[in-house]
Amino acid sequence: MWIDPRVEFVAADFLEPRDKVSESLKSPCKNVTHVYFTSYVHNDDLSKLAEKNVPLFKNFMDVMEQVCPKLERVCLQTGGKHYGVHLGPTKQPVTEDIGRYEDKGLNFYYQQEDYMREAQQRRKQWSYNVIRPFGIIGYTPQANGMNMSMTWAIYLLICKELGIAAGFPGSQVFLDAADDISYSPSIADMTLWATTSDRTKNEDFNHASGDPVVFRYFWRELAAYFGIQIDEVALIGCPLSEWVKDKRHVWEHIVQKHGGSVEAFDSCNWQGLEWADMRQWQIFPSVTKARRYGWSRYDTAMECWSGTFKAFENAGILPKSNLVRNG
Repeated sequence: MWIDPRVEFVAADFLEPRDKVSESLKSPCKNVTHVYFTSYVHNDDLSKLAEKNVPLFKNFMDVMEQVCPKLERVCLQTGGKHYGVHLGPTKQPVTEDIGRYEDKGLNFYYQQEDYMREAQQRRKQWSYNVIRPFGIIGYTPQANGMNMSMTWAIYLLICKELGIAAGFPGSQVFLDAADDISYSPSIADMTLWATTSDRTKNEDFNHASGDPVVFRYFWRELAAYFGIQIDEVALIGCPLSEWVKDKRHVWEHIVQKHGGSVEAFDSCNWQGLEWADMRQWQIFPSVTKARRYGWSRYDTAMECWSGTFKAFENAGILPKSNLVRNG
């Protein structure tokens, strides 16, 4: 993986006492003008997400204000949970002006944003942005159980190896509704655009890659990337976590034949993705606001998915697709 030689990595745990973290970052952050928060601590119990994610961000904010005397912009990345899309149907398309829902104090995004805005209002020395992606896919060098692309790739490869139909691992609603994902390189592009423009100061922006698909048709294209032909798309017919229980040895065999990482199988969150894929309501983010402010990047859906697959292949995590297609 290519690393910009200008990047200096400094390890810090923002759940540790603030003074301890500040001391370790004081020197490397003395000339920093822009800071970006993208951390997240997952809990399958959604009611407990605030327990670590709120103090994590508050500590980050306090430390950054203390160690960055030249601070100009703070960027907080949240996501679709801001609108309650994880709980049930909401207004569609999802636009930034949708009001907050009654969260009973459980939506940690609200607490994070409020803390950042209150800090900015007290000092008025820096500006902020909030970026809200939906359904992120993209390359990650370490395991990420929320990355649908890795799980779907391994599922499709196992289906091909077994010579069985690759049913769509989601609900009928998800299969037939329009959907748009957030491609991580595109999120990075929007984040840099938003945080380096005066016009976008103190604004929040939804992110989606800009090429909506309907999986009843697009599932065939994803399968074809790995050399799988699907004539008629059907549902998988059972929970993905049940389907995959006896399939690890198949993945090991695929890796032995074509390359890749055996451990990649264990990094997939088969059960966690069921919650997202089996939902019974549509989630369609609007990026009209960002377009009006001047964000112009556009990626086709296939560019997003194939770019992600190829990145995992180049890192040796997935087998090379050309070998699989010809094998």
